[in-house]
This record gives sequence, C-alpha cells and structure tokens, in this order.
Amino acid sequence: MTQSVTPDLSARVGSVLLKNPVMSASGTFGYGLEFTSFYDISRLGAVIVKGLSPLPTPGNAPGRIVETPAGMLNAIGLQNIGVERFVNEVAPRLADAGAVFVANIYGRTIEEYEAVARRLSEVPALAAIELNASCPNVKEGGIAFGSNPEGLSGLTRRVRAATGKPLWVKLSPNVSDIGAIARAAEEAGADAVTLINTLVGMAVDPRTRRPKLSNVTGGLSGPAVKPVALRMVWEACKAVKIPVVGIGGIQSAEDALEFLLVGAAAVQVGTANFRNPNACVEIIDGIRDFFVREKISRLDDYRGKLRLP
Repeated sequence: MTQSVTPDLSARVGSVLLKNPVMSASGTFGYGLEFTSFYDISRLGAVIVKGLSPLPTPGNAPGRIVETPAGMLNAIGLQNIGVERFVNEVAPRLADAGAVFVANIYGRTIEEYEAVARRLSEVPALAAIELNASCPNVKEGGIAFGSNPEGLSGLTRRVRAATGKPLWVKLSPNVSDIGAIARAAEEAGADAVTLINTLVGMAVDPRTRRPKLSNVTGGLSGPAVKPVALRMVWEACKAVKIPVVGIGGIQSAEDALEFLLVGAAAVQVGTANFRNPNACVEIIDGIRDFFVREKISRLDDYRGKLRLP
C-alpha cells in the first residue's frame, strides 16, 4: 500500500521563512495570545498583531462594528496598547510560544511611523514590520499615505531607513491603479506588499435615520471583498518582483488556494477569525489535504500556476 507523502507547505516572504503560507491578519487576531486557548499559535505561518502606535490609543466611540450580508464593517479606530507595552509585555510571550510574529504599525505622521519602527527594531524575535499605509496623514489634511504613489513612496522610504527589519507594506484597495501603488512601495525599499486592506463602506439605520457607525464610514471586510482582493493581488503580482501577500475574504482552504494560484507568496486570514477562532488552522489543514489529494509535493509547485485562457 502506497503511503501519502506529507507535502512541504513552507513559504517565504522575502527573507522571512514560514512553515506554511497561512498568517492571521492584523486587527482580527488581537496580539495572538488571545487565541492560545484554542490552539498552539506556533502552528501558523505567522501571527500579525494589531496595529501599534507610539502611545496607547482608545479608538473610536461605539458603534464600531456592523454586520453586513457578506462580511462586516468596522471603525475600531486602531485601538491598541502602544508600542512600549507590546515590546515589554507581549513580544516576550509570543517568542516563548514559539510563534513567528510580525508587528503592524501606523502613525498620524511619518515621524510617528519612524518612532514605532525604531523601537520594534530592538526586538530580536520580531520577524518583520508591516506598515499600514491606509492611515490619514494629519499634516496633509487627512489624505491617506497610501492613496497615491508619491505619498506611499515617501512614507516607505522613511520607514525603510528607520529599521533593519524586513518591511512589508500593506496597501489600500481604495485606489485607481493598485499596480502603480505596489511598484511605488517596491521602488522605495519594501521587501513585500500585503493587500488588500478594507474597502471603505457605510451603513445607515432607516428608522433612526442615523449612521450605524459612530465614525459614519468604516472598512468593509469578509467574503464580499474577496473577488476584488483576488483581482488586485493578481495585478500586484504582475506589477512587482517582490513577494505579494494576499488578504481579503479568505474563509476556507479553497479561498486561500485561489490567492496562492494567482501568485501570492502567502495569505492572511482576517474576518473569518471572528466567526470561527479555529479558521487559520483549519485552512492550513485544508491546504495540506488538497495537496495530498492532488499529489502536489510542494507549495512552490502550485503557487502562481494559474492557467489563463
């Protein structure tokens, strides 16, 4: 009787080696430690923690989350414990848990981004920094850093100079040409791009005649955004030579496989974690089972092998 060989699911995002291509997405997995009662978080390719700012941030007032027919809107406001508490209290526990972990960062100014990146550079166990480029630049009237190639390039160059850690740049989908945005990040020194962040949306209550979110608008995530995310990841993979990490509406192994097939080096799972805290490990197992059934021995034998008409 022939025994099936366990496929090699290892993936690489630049210099960061992952045991498998499945990571948690920032903002949907807390700081990773919250999920240790469900499974061993070292099973994940990597844990991407909540966005970190120089100082603790309370976030927006309620309501901050609205369910939609195929996902959710959120306007949490990047609530977080601040970089110092993360470095002193959380990072050592993630390292002790054996997790590969990546810190997502944000700021209201380029100087704030630089400050957080420098502080995180002092954490030996930190695998990479993910730069959230969708934040409004308060010095430029609230225009998001990542809304145009020039703004993204300037931010990326400054953060690149502030850290020796691998730098992943998380891109906004609220742009007209994702390929140009991805190239701007690459040319400014990014080691990888991750996309997509949430799509801007809103919800209103017909009875009260008020917005359901205190911030009026919020970020749409979940299954509704997957076709948009998949198209943008495909376009980014064609536009740049650096690795592309796919995010957006991934709920199952089949969803993840679609992103890998169009060229993503790895994927991040976000909103699915709210519905099913075991989503990430179930997707890892599902990818492995698919490869066994299809007799695929390595992830690299499948990734980027989309057959076009």
